[in-house]
Amino acid sequence: MVTILLLAACASRKPREVPPPGKSPETSSSRSSVPETSRPQSTRYKNARDGGPAAPEVDVDKLVEPVPKREPKSRYGNKSPYSVLGKTYTVMPDSEGYSERGIASWYGNKFHGYMTSSLEPYDMYQFSAAHKSLPLPSYVRVTNLDNGKSVIVRVNDRGPFHESRIIDLSYAAAVRIGVWPKGTGLVEVQAIDPQHPSAEPPPSSAVTASHEDARIFLQLGAFSDRANAEQVVQKVERAGIGKVRIVTTRIENREMYRVRLGPIASVAQADAMVERIEAMGLGTPRVAIDD
Repeated sequence: MVTILLLAACASRKPREVPPPGKSPETSSSRSSVPETSRPQSTRYKNARDGGPAAPEVDVDKLVEPVPKREPKSRYGNKSPYSVLGKTYTVMPDSEGYSERGIASWYGNKFHGYMTSSLEPYDMYQFSAAHKSLPLPSYVRVTNLDNGKSVIVRVNDRGPFHESRIIDLSYAAAVRIGVWPKGTGLVEVQAIDPQHPSAEPPPSSAVTASHEDARIFLQLGAFSDRANAEQVVQKVERAGIGKVRIVTTRIENREMYRVRLGPIASVAQADAMVERIEAMGLGTPRVAIDD
């Protein structure tokens, strides 16, 4: 059974000393015969808190991004479905056509040198990422919606298991597009076809240097029956959580009614609203980034 890495989304950005690229710290697997990924999270890592290096060992701007290529699926990390913290996730059969906007986080020295879900050592100086459902490995372009900077990353890990985050970037990737040291960023993630990397879709026209143009919403559900959507709206309005509305869309000749809360001013505010929505018994809302 494959043990899925639980990745903490930038629990702390306090600098810590870490080995330079190509050198990994002594891990639990090198000190005993017990497989590293089978150890409890509480005893597995040397550092209790995550962060970046005390001083940059390399100039991230000079690091070379990975070149997308066809690779067989990893033997580990592709079990589907799998469960973490009581929630079940399904791995996509492939990454073709995948495109999503949401909140990115990053992870660094706490995990440097330890095994990812695909049983490859995590290197914070490589352009890599963790995703809950893309097949391992996959290649995606991640674009920061605040500044238009983008980076190609190789997805070889599972996470982040924070429902409001869609991708966990390596330290190097987060620095490249300006998500570090802020902690989180509004991003667009687009899959790259290794056979036709030049055919990847360009970043959305909504990419802009203005943060106000990248707005955060919480989608509380999508319903085929408008009456059901209206019930959710009324419940949220009675709770006084925020502005909520119904957005009508057409999918495969069917009208769908999406209940959206927002716009929301910040990631921290969105996180707080998610907790309130869950406490109301409405499930975990999906973060949506709109123009």
